[in-house]
Amino acid sequence: MKYNKLGNTDIDVSRICLGTMTFGEQNSEQEGHQQLDYAVDQGVNFIDTAELYAIPPKAETYGATERVIGSWLKKRGRRDDIVLASKMAGPGPDWVSHIRGGHSRFDSSHIRQALDDSLHRLQTDYVDLYQLHWPERKTNYFGKLGYQADDSEAELTPVYETLQALEKEIRAGKIRYIGLSNETPWGMMQFLWTARVLNLPAVATVQNPYSLLNRTYEVGCAEISHREGVGLMAYSPLGFGVLSGKYLDAEPAGARLTRWPHYARYSNEQAVAATREYVAMARRHQLDPSQMALAFVNSRPFLTANIIGATDMQQLKNNIASIELELSEEILDEIEAIHRRHPNPSP
Repeated sequence: MKYNKLGNTDIDVSRICLGTMTFGEQNSEQEGHQQLDYAVDQGVNFIDTAELYAIPPKAETYGATERVIGSWLKKRGRRDDIVLASKMAGPGPDWVSHIRGGHSRFDSSHIRQALDDSLHRLQTDYVDLYQLHWPERKTNYFGKLGYQADDSEAELTPVYETLQALEKEIRAGKIRYIGLSNETPWGMMQFLWTARVLNLPAVATVQNPYSLLNRTYEVGCAEISHREGVGLMAYSPLGFGVLSGKYLDAEPAGARLTRWPHYARYSNEQAVAATREYVAMARRHQLDPSQMALAFVNSRPFLTANIIGATDMQQLKNNIASIELELSEEILDEIEAIHRRHPNPSP
């Protein structure tokens, strides 16, 4: 395994991070434990979850993923062997009405409630990284391309108030470091500058989408990573599994997009065309398409961790093994050529 620093912190995290949002829905507790055992044995020390999970979000499975991780921690007693990250849900009454009525605010009372509930489910006293899952304000994330102002927004929690609330939890020993997720360049800099001016905790990471089908992070955020030391935790590096090629000419039984076809972010016409080229290129070079796609993400200089996910052990083994694949300049050049033909079809 290879390791990076968690942003500007002194924590070493595996470049491969185990994403767990299938635990409690597509994967049982026993299967989740099996994945955790294998990943840790392979040198993966970074585990990411969220109060929102399992996916798709619904009241019946709210917090299920954290409970699976918590039962594993209690059973194995390996808390000191892992760097544990979780996320607090933001507002969105249409699809997260079961979480604080869909009206979460990043203020002191909601942060304390969300964090304490996560710690209870995780059966631990602290998380190493606590992230805001998506902005409280209305902006472009979750595949929305382009910003549209909305003057009807309710009053937002000031950034300094959010950072002060998180600082209280850090001082209480319940959080080590903080991060953002699904955030824009403007949002990242608001948190960074506010922390700098008011001597409050600075965000260490941002968890945003990044893959061969979505390299928009390079446009406005990669420079922030370089200049401010905020590491990218790349999610959906296989585009919901699309970049494996398994959906090109089939609907595999039990697969995520077969079960929930409304997750169409990586399945539009342009994305399918790009995927066909990437998969064909990988096979021409006798590479596994999934491993090539993951190796590309692993190679990025702004990367802190590549968040993989799997629904069976073979997928997990294959994805973790991608850390050993180094892409040649010839392959990287071919990837860039495809990217120029099909730039960011799945923002």
